[in-house]
Amino acid sequence: MTTFVDRVELYVAAGNGGHGCASVHREKFKPLGGPDGGNGGEGGSVILTVDANVTTLLEYHHSPKRKATNGKPGAGGHRTGANGEDLVLPVPDGTVVLDKKGNVLADLVGHGTSFVAAAGGRGGLGNSSLASARRKAPGFALLGEPGEAGDIVMELKSVADVALVGYPSAGKSSLISVLSAAKPKIADYPFTTLIPNLGVVTAGDTVYTIADVPGLIPGASQGRGLGLEFLRHVERCEVLVHVLDCATLEPGRDPLTDLETIESELSAYGGLENRPRLVALNKVDVPDGQDIADLTRASLEERGYRVFEVSALAHKGLRELNYALAQIVTEARAAKPVQESTRIVLRPTAVDDAGFTISEEDGAFRIRGIKPERWVRQTDFSNDEAVGYLADRLARLGVEDQLWKVGAQEGDTVIIGPEDNAVVFDWEPTMAAGAEMLGRRGEDHRMETQRPAVDRRREKQKGRDAAESEYLAFEALSSSRQALEGDDEDY
Repeated sequence: MTTFVDRVELYVAAGNGGHGCASVHREKFKPLGGPDGGNGGEGGSVILTVDANVTTLLEYHHSPKRKATNGKPGAGGHRTGANGEDLVLPVPDGTVVLDKKGNVLADLVGHGTSFVAAAGGRGGLGNSSLASARRKAPGFALLGEPGEAGDIVMELKSVADVALVGYPSAGKSSLISVLSAAKPKIADYPFTTLIPNLGVVTAGDTVYTIADVPGLIPGASQGRGLGLEFLRHVERCEVLVHVLDCATLEPGRDPLTDLETIESELSAYGGLENRPRLVALNKVDVPDGQDIADLTRASLEERGYRVFEVSALAHKGLRELNYALAQIVTEARAAKPVQESTRIVLRPTAVDDAGFTISEEDGAFRIRGIKPERWVRQTDFSNDEAVGYLADRLARLGVEDQLWKVGAQEGDTVIIGPEDNAVVFDWEPTMAAGAEMLGRRGEDHRMETQRPAVDRRREKQKGRDAAESEYLAFEALSSSRQALEGDDEDY
């Protein structure tokens, strides 16, 4: 049964925003109650958070799909829908989040560090929020936006100060077991260690962590053996310790050859060139082990390595190695820049940024932009007034003017959105004003039919009075003409 997983593919889906409500207040003796539709709730987000008590990604290996809850729709009486609950996923310290293409999205180091893997959708506005002096009683509401969804890749890179590297059965697990309180599996066969082991070591006032990385073999950087899976666990370490077996009985192997092989794999993996190296000649308690260590030490020192002769079984040379590692870790920590408090970076929109782009593709015009695409997702295309509202918004943004400038003609195909999720329509310039659907922009003729009867009677009376005044003025003008010209039937 798998007990340690350091790489998983996870499908995350945020909750959708709740739809806004289109409602009109109805109450006796209040024929003009007005719109009272509430807004939809926000969809829940999927959030990755570093938890010090989590050490593996095993949970997501068994359950690779996670979804947050949706927001609730709004209701009449200005009632806003409930927000969806965020889904918080605990991950180990040192988790790297990537997209499917391998681009790094987040590097989560430090307890409590969080990353929003999928943002919840916005709730749609109700018609009470869409009302204005020009649009007094909207008969539509905005739809909630769908939440973000997609696949992510999570990789665990151990957060340790020291990494023990070397061939299988070189004694790395034995060494970490005597330097720290870690209890890794130890046996006399290769690949005993199948997972990275972490231990905490104390040297005077310095406390550091040490990682036992599963054995490397030639070709590890290309995926042979376990090396490629676990080489990532040495990336964060401040110092590498080559554990060389001075008592190996395998033909063609000796400490110098082992060192060159491991260095070749580390170089092929990349990114570890600037890490300081120490060499631990292990198993010097074995009769031939001390002799091989004596023969090898001078060559290693000529190459610039600090060499320590150790024996995990006899506890020989461990103190010197321990304090040497503590000194390097202390110096590395002191050389790191002081962590600054969180800073907010403001990136104002460029003055000439229109908020959208238009490109011509095979005779069609594709519109891309955060606002146009969001407005399309919020529109209920079964409601003519909602479509007119979308057209008004696009016109105010300058989409119609830009279409004219790029050469679009009436009847051309216009696409809003990406290829996998777009709205396609034939462009009619007059639609931009919503004239066919709403009459003159800004007027709501439904309000005219809902005025009290007394107001309508007053207007009718005013009309009759005006007509009577006109008739009297006409009679007076005719009388004056007859007096001046006389009666002439033949005229």
